Amino acid sequence: MELSAAAPPPRRLLPLWPGWRQLPRDARDTLFLVGVIGWTVLPHLGHLPLWCALLTGAVLLWRARLALANDALPGRWWLVAVLCVAIGLTLWTHRTLLGKEAGVTMLVVLMALKTLELRARRDAFVVFFLGFFVVLTQFLYSQSLPVAVAMLVAVWGLLTALVLAHMPVGQPALRQAASLAARCALYGAPVMVLLFMLFPRIGPLWGVPKDGLSTTGLSMSMQMGSIAELVADDSVALRVRFSSAPPPPEALYFRGPVLGRFDGRDWLPLPSPPASRQGAGAELRVSGRAIDYEMTLEPSRLPLLPLLEATPEAPRIDGLRVTRTGDLQWRTNRPVAERVRFKAQARLAFELGPLEEVPGLQAYLDLPPGANPRTRAWAEALHAEPRNAQASAAALAQAVMEHIRRAGFVYTLTPGLYAEDGGLNGIDEFWIDRKQGFCEHYAAAFVVVMRAMGVPARVVTGYQGADAEPIDGFHIVRQSNAHAWAEYWQEGRGWLRADPTAAVAPDRIVRSLRLEPAPGLVASAIGGVSPALLARLRNGWEGLNNRWNQWVLNYSRGQQLDLLKDIGFSAPSWEDLALLLIGALSSLSLAGAAWAWWERRRVEPWARELARLRVALRPLGIDAGLHESPGAIGKRVTSRFGGAGAALAELLARLELQRYGRDAQRDPPSGLLRALRAEARRLTRRQLPA
Repeated sequence: MELSAAAPPPRRLLPLWPGWRQLPRDARDTLFLVGVIGWTVLPHLGHLPLWCALLTGAVLLWRARLALANDALPGRWWLVAVLCVAIGLTLWTHRTLLGKEAGVTMLVVLMALKTLELRARRDAFVVFFLGFFVVLTQFLYSQSLPVAVAMLVAVWGLLTALVLAHMPVGQPALRQAASLAARCALYGAPVMVLLFMLFPRIGPLWGVPKDGLSTTGLSMSMQMGSIAELVADDSVALRVRFSSAPPPPEALYFRGPVLGRFDGRDWLPLPSPPASRQGAGAELRVSGRAIDYEMTLEPSRLPLLPLLEATPEAPRIDGLRVTRTGDLQWRTNRPVAERVRFKAQARLAFELGPLEEVPGLQAYLDLPPGANPRTRAWAEALHAEPRNAQASAAALAQAVMEHIRRAGFVYTLTPGLYAEDGGLNGIDEFWIDRKQGFCEHYAAAFVVVMRAMGVPARVVTGYQGADAEPIDGFHIVRQSNAHAWAEYWQEGRGWLRADPTAAVAPDRIVRSLRLEPAPGLVASAIGGVSPALLARLRNGWEGLNNRWNQWVLNYSRGQQLDLLKDIGFSAPSWEDLALLLIGALSSLSLAGAAWAWWERRRVEPWARELARLRVALRPLGIDAGLHESPGAIGKRVTSRFGGAGAALAELLARLELQRYGRDAQRDPPSGLLRALRAEARRLTRRQLPA
């Protein structure tokens, strides 16, 4: 049966998977681009709505199928309909089309839909640049080392696809395009490093929002008993390095929010003016050996620094104003939204607060009416005992500690809910009935008992302890080191620390033996075979991650000026930094222009050899033009010289195939060019008279 002249040609379908080398170039390049886009979007899956992830995956799989089947792309109206649905779902999910979350969602959808419009090279360029933008947006969520490596691979893949789009001849190997993309990236690396080192850091605009905040870290409030099962978070909260021998684990208290107001359920901070406005009664009195330390603090949602007790002077941090309050909190003018590094000095021997009773202490005696009546009655009975009737605050605190040690209290991270009915008697249930809990239960109950006996007291939260072995000289304090303890006031001494957790679980304090989270499947398998190997792998990763944080993420304005000092500037300023940056960029620009001029004048080896051949054939009566291909020149040689020119014609045909065939290469093998040159000389010697 014959087809009419007007009938369209039959569509050639590809097998399900004919093999990577057997794919037509368009299909191969499209599949590669789809794979690169999938890799680029993959780290975003934890931040995207479920519908966006499913839609993006479906579109990319559909585009891959169209490439394999050599099928037509969908019409524009279909894409418009899907885009309208995506816009509606974005509005339904985020309530807006503006902002980070909604913007990233729409960007991912647009990039996926654009792959269904790959009809021309300009469409591919739009996809490439959308991909580069998606790579950039990933750093709005995380700047960790694994994300940086993944995005580096994504950039390499996008550059490879961009190189393929500029190689229209033949079917160049992906390895060749990837190699050229890698070389281009390496050529740009010096400029990247130069900008990283010298471009001014303008805080806080320089900082990028960091990884999600921890689930068990610090907070400006505490609800005793509200957590049924506290899952230990093993992520890093801060790293600290001491200039001399580190303090013992039981002395490592990093002070965070101080909570003095209790409404029966929640512990909240009391209004606390700066120490400079509270008079001599709020002074911090330090003594003993000074401990110099350097801290790298991970991002948090809190406007304060958890410094080592007691740090008397504010550390200097670019972009942050740090102020000490009367209760020894180091408040910042904004939440710490980026990783910061600073140096400070602490003295472990200190006294805080008024030595004599002042009106402000009354706030630390208040208890909500009607809340926890049994605990208050127990405390009043303890205070009424003859041995405690005239006892000091320290003696009363010791009596409470002895009760914790002897009354069968248990330290556990899974105590269950207290006061499930929403009542105000959670501490009664803990202190009198169940006697199971973790640090915040013990600290809160201790403070209520002390207040019921007429002793001012408050809850202090922060971190206690650190990993036993330092990594790269830094001791790691994790979110699982988050801790709550108590302070009570005694006349003549001020505020004194009391840690009820040490009475029930001394190893938690003295040896920093926190309860570990359940390991994952891989960690369990490795730990079961070799616990030492698991520890080495973990320490190696922590060390690598610390170097990334210190050398890359924590590179600050101060370090930029220190760099200028190292290269000879006696008193560097921002003007010196700007001039150095401008001079370096100008020099690199001139070097790049000179290299481009040299490249433009450089002739490829095969073209140079073909030009020599044209000159050699001219005396033999063959005047080959510049427009003629190697194969056309070979046919003219065979037509004029017959069998004598067959060898040269065959070499010219091979050259054309190498340069313009299916497996074309930019630079044909040097052996082929040498053989072509030798055969041209032999033909010239035979045909020209001596």
